[in-house]
Amino acid sequence: MPNIKWLWGYLKKYGWMYGTGLLLLTFFSVLSLYVPQIMGRIVDEVIEGGRTELLKPLLLALIGATVFRTTLAYIHTLLQEKTSQNVIHDIRTEAYRRLNDQDFTFFDRNRTGDIMARMTGDMDAVRHFLAHVIPQFVKGTVTFVFAIWMMLRINVTFALCIFALMPVTCLITTRFGKEILPVLQEVRQQFSRLNTVVQENVSGHRVVKAFAREDFEINKFDKVNEDYRKANIKTARMWEKFLPPLDFMCNMNLFIILIVGGLFVSKGSITVGELVIFHGLAQRFNIPLRMIGWLTSDFQRFNASSSKIRELMYQEPKIKNVGIRIKNLDIKGKIEFRDVNFGYGDSHVLHDINFVIEPGQTAAFIGATGSGKSTIMNLILRFYETDEGLILVDGINVKNIDLKTLRNKISIAMQDVFLFTDTIEGNISYGVPNATFEDVKRVAEIAEADEFIRELPDGYDTIVGERGVGLSGGQKQRIALARTLLKNPDVLILDDTTSSLDLETEFKIQKALEKLNKKRTTLIITHRISSIMNADQIFVMDKGRIVERGTHEELLKKRGLYYDVYVNQMGDFDLNLTENREVC
Repeated sequence: MPNIKWLWGYLKKYGWMYGTGLLLLTFFSVLSLYVPQIMGRIVDEVIEGGRTELLKPLLLALIGATVFRTTLAYIHTLLQEKTSQNVIHDIRTEAYRRLNDQDFTFFDRNRTGDIMARMTGDMDAVRHFLAHVIPQFVKGTVTFVFAIWMMLRINVTFALCIFALMPVTCLITTRFGKEILPVLQEVRQQFSRLNTVVQENVSGHRVVKAFAREDFEINKFDKVNEDYRKANIKTARMWEKFLPPLDFMCNMNLFIILIVGGLFVSKGSITVGELVIFHGLAQRFNIPLRMIGWLTSDFQRFNASSSKIRELMYQEPKIKNVGIRIKNLDIKGKIEFRDVNFGYGDSHVLHDINFVIEPGQTAAFIGATGSGKSTIMNLILRFYETDEGLILVDGINVKNIDLKTLRNKISIAMQDVFLFTDTIEGNISYGVPNATFEDVKRVAEIAEADEFIRELPDGYDTIVGERGVGLSGGQKQRIALARTLLKNPDVLILDDTTSSLDLETEFKIQKALEKLNKKRTTLIITHRISSIMNADQIFVMDKGRIVERGTHEELLKKRGLYYDVYVNQMGDFDLNLTENREVC
């Protein structure tokens, strides 16, 4: 089976440890079957035969076997647990590495709750399979086989009477295995949905409270929770359907031993001691039969979980290094788009995008929300792949540049600011872990963040909560800008980085950036015309197309879309002053 083969790829590294544990399990499983043998001899030879001198050695043998078996079981448990934890550690590490290799499309398509379910619940199901299901299967098989062999040695006819119900038991187990799998898959799916709802509610709790939607979220959770409950009830009903017949078959074996065994004793076919042995062996024989249902359920749970994990681990990212990979690249900063088209699925976002930005220039993109500005920046960094056309950096196709090299040379301050649960200094130095404190402080000053950071209780050592909780939107943006500047990239992309700042702070940051950006290509996305009036090129976007381009003055003279935006934002007072000066 593919899932077992996949698991063996990780298990073989620890095969000696796991194999030793199973070998010890086999020993104490066989040893436990000799306990009824000793008890049978006590009945026949001591109680019935009157050989009291054998009582002491037989009792010592019984106690010794129990102690030795317990010791082997203890060592086996340690080996199995250590092996399963090591294996699941390796699988989780590999899965997390592959998760980080995935591109934006993967995360757009997969819910966070489902990913979390694979990394937690599914991983635990695989560990449980290794640590408990396989050992129980081995133990049950060894016990079953040796019990049959011992019974046949004592009396073949009596043993066959006990085995008569085995085909029925096997039939019930086979049907149970087929019917339980889809039910377990539904349970896992509902668990994933439950995870998603909880994760979204916790992450968005501020929005929930701001809109007073607590009752709505509680109702939404109740519905998903109810679906999860119903899925688990379906599993319980499967047990209600199959477990009683399995228990009935096991109890029938004991019934046969009492009735048929009594007849065999009365006829002299077996002794009372042998009946005791049969009874002891049958009890151990029934344990694996009773466990069949549980093991089948756990095995199917393992199949469902491992398939989900494998799906995550073997899913190839759409964006990866292929063909020529240029690593040692000194980027000058020329950015060129040639006939670029792009869409998210069936939704077309960019149409026939063409432009050239020369090294050292500052280029700005302005347009309504959804016009495709941020998408252009995502394509430059290959967060997504173009449908058609070429994107060139210094005349080189970005697909031929090593991904890490490309993203180290081109840095972006994203519109959606994310801060990690770490110190402010740790967040700023995230992209340059070995940066000195002086470097961190320098870029914080450029981003106008140093002043408010120093006013915090612990300064740069202040722990920032998840997603920057405890900081204002403008403060988070300034920390994110400092984080980007610390990388000292050859190309700097600012995606609406100052939208939450007041005009005075924005003006100060612009002046500081102008001093830094004299030799650096800078791309700016913004809704504020005041932020881009000094740009070398301005591209006006509308519905995925560049509809106007030029400098600030050139675009005003065209009196097109840019002119309308300018009038709406700045009024026509400044414009009239400019026109009057030209007339004079």
